[in-house]
Amino acid sequence: MDIGQIATAMVTPFTSEGEIDFQKTANLIEHLIANGSDTLVVCGTTGESPTLSAEEDKELIDFTVKQVNKRVPVIAGTGTNDTAVSVQLTKTAESLGVDGIMLVTPYYNKPDQKGLYAHFSHVAKETSLPILLYNIPGRSVANMEPDTVIALSKVDNIRAIKEASGNLEQMAAIIEGTEDDFAVYSGDDGLTLPLLSIGGKGIVSVASHVVGNEMQQMINAFKSGNTKEAADMHRAFLPLFRALFASPNPVPVKYALNKIGVPVGGVRLPLVAYDDVHPEFDAVWEAFQQQSGRFSVEKLV
Repeated sequence: MDIGQIATAMVTPFTSEGEIDFQKTANLIEHLIANGSDTLVVCGTTGESPTLSAEEDKELIDFTVKQVNKRVPVIAGTGTNDTAVSVQLTKTAESLGVDGIMLVTPYYNKPDQKGLYAHFSHVAKETSLPILLYNIPGRSVANMEPDTVIALSKVDNIRAIKEASGNLEQMAAIIEGTEDDFAVYSGDDGLTLPLLSIGGKGIVSVASHVVGNEMQQMINAFKSGNTKEAADMHRAFLPLFRALFASPNPVPVKYALNKIGVPVGGVRLPLVAYDDVHPEFDAVWEAFQQQSGRFSVEKLV
């Protein structure tokens, strides 16, 4: 599973009536490919997957695969808190031609480590696709501990993890205990550079919707040995990263996309969109734009 340095956890554009807007989805895909996304992740948390029906999942995955047309990998979020349903969604995604799947830690059930291992290994046996594990205890309650991830990394088609625990010590333990071909990605934009510094591969990002090229520049600077430039960019990004998670994801990033001229509509209940003007976010965005002249990439607006 080579998903590059930046995989974007893609939002799902909606019409004013709350239906999936496929024209806006096509425009968003083109924007993301042109602006630093090495891979697209569809039907994940940022895509409001809990509110998508099984039929909507299928339609959105199918549309994304066809629109991308092999230009970048497409990973489909097929994990649920029901192992049998996760298997079925995975088989559907595989039939639609995705390049891999992302499986979130089962939520609400609160499985123990033995249950987590059984869940993920069972789904893995039912597909030939490479698998990106997704640990996000802030949403799922259950934290997948390093020993469990290390054990799962020995399953042939479990190839990477999106680690959104925010715990760098946990990430370091996973990196230390797994083979070099098992990739650890941050699930938090603000930990991209710190994770790279301890051997991580990259980021499954939300902020890349609006600063993908800039984030690529930061990662490339670090990997080329220009750690000062990378650190400067990291610090410049932090207020924006915080603003993009000041409210439940994806409310802020959808506001940001609409603001920069990439319309994606609003969010579905129980989330509530920002008003047309959000002074706190606007101030952060304006400050970032003023700083972006320090970097070689062009301003987005």
